[in-house]
Amino acid sequence: MKRMTKSFIMATALTIATTGIAMATPSTQIWIPSTDVQAYKTLHLGIDNYTRTSSNGSGIRPNAYDLGLTAGVLPFEKVQAEVGVDYMTYGSDAMDGSPIYFNGKVATPEGSLFTMSPALAVGGYGFGTKSDFTDLNIVYGLVAETVPVVGRFSAGYYKGNDKALLSTDDHGVLLSWDRTLSEISDKLWLGVDYQGGDNAVGAFSFGASWAFAKNVSVIFGYDIYNDKALAGENTFTTQLDINFP
Repeated sequence: MKRMTKSFIMATALTIATTGIAMATPSTQIWIPSTDVQAYKTLHLGIDNYTRTSSNGSGIRPNAYDLGLTAGVLPFEKVQAEVGVDYMTYGSDAMDGSPIYFNGKVATPEGSLFTMSPALAVGGYGFGTKSDFTDLNIVYGLVAETVPVVGRFSAGYYKGNDKALLSTDDHGVLLSWDRTLSEISDKLWLGVDYQGGDNAVGAFSFGASWAFAKNVSVIFGYDIYNDKALAGENTFTTQLDINFP
């Protein structure tokens, strides 16, 4: 249930093997998009770090850093939307020369269409500015439903630009579970998600979040990539989320 601005995009196999992740993101779980949307007239600041837990075969250990802003843009209760922009760096001239990425999402919350209707979301992210390099151009659809006591389950599908994703396997499932552990504290949240596909963004991720204030939280997570030859070695992630106002 985290609200952040995140999308990791990969750029050519050589660059990915030596440089690592790249993303530009909408409101997400830990790695994949969620059906959450930034509230109207609110601004979200996300500061995400992805630190490699080991070096690749060449001894290089590239990390990724993402500074993102996401804004809620629709004043309606039943249909909501957000747009965002990210500035991402990897310590590589090839990637850092085109550091701007865009994302957007339209969604309906649970129960908005009819009694017990699921949340629905369609959107896109990873819209980079360098053709067939940083333009992942991932589009997706998601359905989510909260089961009492158990938590929220989400499922969907995505497709992207095979050239930027470094694989003809440019599509796959989106799956997640998340829950606020109110039995312990309303400030504690857990999440697990999976993005299918043997490409530059396929990954299994898990983590926990703690809300230090009503509008400030931090996620601590771990990302296991489906194809390390394309996406690089696994990463430990910290994601600081701040909402204004």
